[in-house]
Amino acid sequence: MFQNNPLLAQLKQQLHDNAPRVEGSVRATDKTYGFLESDDQKSYFIPPPQMKKVMHGDRITARVQQENNRELVEPETLIEPFLSCFVGRIQKNDKRLFILPDIPGFKNTLPCKIPSNFSQQLEDGDWVIAELRHHPLRDKQAFLAEITKFITKADDHFAPWWVTLDRNKLERHAPQYESSEFIDNIKERQDLTDHFFITIDSATTEDMDDAIYVEPYGDNAYQLMIAIADPTAYITENSPLDKIAQQRAFTNYLPGFDIPMLPRILADNLCSLRPNEKRAALVCRAIINADGSLSDNIEFFSALIVSKAKLVYNNVSDWLEKTGTWQPDSEILANQLTLLHKITELRLQWRHQHALVFKDRPDYQFELNASGDVVAIHIEPRRIANRLIEEAMIMANICATKYISAQSEFGIFNTHAGFDPQKTDALIALLRKHNIEFDAETLFTLPTFCKIRRQIDQLSTDYLDIRIRKYLSYVDISITPQPHFGLGLPAYATWTSPIRKYGDMINHRVIKSIINQTKSTPPAVEIIQQMNERRRTNRIAEREVSDWLYSRYLSDQPNKDMTYTAVIFDISRGGIRAKLRENGATVFIPLAFIHPVKEELLCNAENGQISIKGDIAYQLGDSLMVTLAEIRKETRSIIARPVSDQDKL
Repeated sequence: MFQNNPLLAQLKQQLHDNAPRVEGSVRATDKTYGFLESDDQKSYFIPPPQMKKVMHGDRITARVQQENNRELVEPETLIEPFLSCFVGRIQKNDKRLFILPDIPGFKNTLPCKIPSNFSQQLEDGDWVIAELRHHPLRDKQAFLAEITKFITKADDHFAPWWVTLDRNKLERHAPQYESSEFIDNIKERQDLTDHFFITIDSATTEDMDDAIYVEPYGDNAYQLMIAIADPTAYITENSPLDKIAQQRAFTNYLPGFDIPMLPRILADNLCSLRPNEKRAALVCRAIINADGSLSDNIEFFSALIVSKAKLVYNNVSDWLEKTGTWQPDSEILANQLTLLHKITELRLQWRHQHALVFKDRPDYQFELNASGDVVAIHIEPRRIANRLIEEAMIMANICATKYISAQSEFGIFNTHAGFDPQKTDALIALLRKHNIEFDAETLFTLPTFCKIRRQIDQLSTDYLDIRIRKYLSYVDISITPQPHFGLGLPAYATWTSPIRKYGDMINHRVIKSIINQTKSTPPAVEIIQQMNERRRTNRIAEREVSDWLYSRYLSDQPNKDMTYTAVIFDISRGGIRAKLRENGATVFIPLAFIHPVKEELLCNAENGQISIKGDIAYQLGDSLMVTLAEIRKETRSIIARPVSDQDKL
């Protein structure tokens, strides 16, 4: 008798309308059900039929209802879909086309269609870009994606590069320009071609930005000239090529190859300070005093130089450290290296006392064959020759900072604000717990930051060094001078890599405007935003390709006897993330591999420590011996297992 009863239908509608709503993100599981994680940290069950309306990561509103004394939700409104434009792999099933998004934890394929103007024949495993066209909550239709771009075939060994670049909307190739288009537009240059400038770089480097020359200057002082490649002599501001460099912002360095910001005819040839070839340069002349300080007598000018030698870091380091067989081929070259070594030691001593010096950490370089396979991974420690160039470039940038700050209304300054003010209470508690001396009233000043940083650097372990990173602000770019706490300097503007960084090209133009006493225009806010965004994107791309190559290179290692030294840099509720000292790969160690009895295990992600039976077993900065348990190629992740409970180093 209640069938089609309008009063009953009205009552049901009222109950529906009055039901509480909740907003949050969908979390899928390996089963057919899922959960809605609300903004107030509460979890609601999503039954299997309702999960068909959403996907993992969707942000939605849902109606809460009670069923069998349990709260569950019915998805109602789509706020933001997890997928919009995404990379995936083609799967064919009975002539129907599906796509599996290339996203960790995403296991569901989506039906997809091909637009009428799409000419590429697609096969199983091919890499494509797709856009989500239909979403059940938004369009009242089943999920449907549309292929928008073909990336590469399933068997392409260079897929890690092409997929990563397309995923991050980055260019695959250098800009294409003819060499005849480039003419040096600066007519008056000092002729320094008789000075013995030299470059020191990696053996394979082609885009050489800098060359240096040093000579004694008075009593225990030195005069250093830093010559920097001058692409702005060839590229007019706001020209088509300038806008391309502006868009790219940086040369993109990926394992195996780079994608330059400028055409290779400029980056690797006309602007590169190649040995025994006359090149246009912007030069800084600086005086280093006997105590390592920089004189205020700073000069910038345009010049022509000839680099007399291209040297390799390891060869120079071997000679200065009195190892190996390499020798300078002339007395004047040996003298240049000796003088550079002296001013480097002076500057390092000065910076240790008056600024900050980074800890030396090794670089890891992939050696690839012609097919894109990893042949070997080389550890490249930071040696004395690296320091020679690093200190010279820091000196040059400090000089540019002073020069621009004093005589221009703007420049491109790299800034780092030190500690994050929003984390003050937790930061103070952490420092006091570890007996770090500081004045709370001056916590956010540069001198106090440097004092704290020096104390942390002197500790016997890296535990506090790693923990303190969570309390730091991000590096940023500003057009006005602001402190760079990471370097311990009141301001820092770079100009020494104009072939590779658009911000350095801007500073070249600012310096030239000061030299020529002309007016220059500050860059638009959009340009600064583009540089910040592109720097972040390039780093993500480098990490993605590296993870892919590591998973390939180590794919045959699981369940073998090979052991590695893993250094812990992160601890979460799920386990340990660590870096392998032997090759630089990042591995994950699940808690289940650390101790078999879950109840005896306590993981404190905030403190970066894991306790077993009440005793601290592992913490940030610790090293332990591991073997590789599993390589998950679909997510490019490496799972490791401790060798034994006794093997923490």
